Amino acid sequence: MQDSQANHLTHHWKMWLAVIAISLAAFIFNTSEFVPIGLLSLIAKDFGVSEAEAGFLISLYAWVVALASLPLMLACSRFEMKRLLLLVVGLFVLSHIGSALSSGYWTLMLSRIGVACAHALFWSIATPMAVRVAPKGKESVALSCIATGTSIALIAGLPLGRVIGLHLGWRISFLSIGIVAFLLLLVLVKSLPKIPSGGAISPRSLPKLLKTPQLLGIYGITLCLVSAHFIVYSYIEPFLMQYANFGENVITMVLIVFGGIGFVGSFVFSKYYNEYKTFFLNFAIFGIFIALASLIGAKFSLFGALLICVLWGLCITLFNLTLQAKVLQLVPVGTAVAMSMFSGIYNVGIGSGAFVGGIVIQYLGIANLGFVGAGIALCVYIYYSKKMFF
Repeated sequence: MQDSQANHLTHHWKMWLAVIAISLAAFIFNTSEFVPIGLLSLIAKDFGVSEAEAGFLISLYAWVVALASLPLMLACSRFEMKRLLLLVVGLFVLSHIGSALSSGYWTLMLSRIGVACAHALFWSIATPMAVRVAPKGKESVALSCIATGTSIALIAGLPLGRVIGLHLGWRISFLSIGIVAFLLLLVLVKSLPKIPSGGAISPRSLPKLLKTPQLLGIYGITLCLVSAHFIVYSYIEPFLMQYANFGENVITMVLIVFGGIGFVGSFVFSKYYNEYKTFFLNFAIFGIFIALASLIGAKFSLFGALLICVLWGLCITLFNLTLQAKVLQLVPVGTAVAMSMFSGIYNVGIGSGAFVGGIVIQYLGIANLGFVGAGIALCVYIYYSKKMFF
């Protein structure tokens, strides 16, 4: 009896160790995705390009993820998931070494395309893997762990990458991410169990998947609201520097606060999501609208800017978690492919937002970023509140 209980406890902790390992991978991947936001001015200055041109690195990265997610996942859907994840992290490491050694704007862009391909596969399998290895009944907690990894990337990864870039150069920031990813690769080899493929899906079966109205609704709302978010967030560093006149240390603190509130969002989601599913999505969408519309007042008060970032960071975390949970609920078979489509559409939103944000800066001025993003978020809220289709 005691041996049986001990074995059960050991198995239980191994499950959580696997979830934590995947969450650490989420931290590394999201740090890499977001860190150019904190280094935008440095990269632009080094290569002699405008901030809008440097921001195109974010757009291209996101568009590559969007285009590559589904084809890569279809090609790899039969792979055993642990092996696939290790290959993905290996590509991620090599691409970051390429970023650190890049001799110009275009070679940096090429290395970021390699990172984007790794990213496309990672976010197709990370959430399903975490849910599958978690103890039964703890799926929402596993999701919140992944979100915590994302939050830590915003709290520590992005600001730390920015600080390293300010003092040692942006290339060292990318190299540091590659080194940490290599160490994580060693951890994943030891901690992850073998996870069979969630089931191969052929391109012919995709039309059936897309006949689910609720799933199409999720994808549409994701595309529009993520675009609204990244119209502003992609340029938050120059916005706070040029419009709000904040110093470098203050900007770093604001970014930390934005990421830190993600912890609260993850906790709230894991504890109350099952009881308040509809409220969570309503609150997240409307809260993002309010935060973006309020950014115009950031220059008048640091405390006010921090409050806006608290609301904004909380709502985007709840939005991301709620939509992922709904995809997993709607597509229990072939989840990895459904998530790859979600990841692809999410990244179309990132790329579109960064691209539109660059146009707004060029023609309307950086101060108007929040208004444009808020306008799109308001349209999403009005549409969702009328349809309420999931």
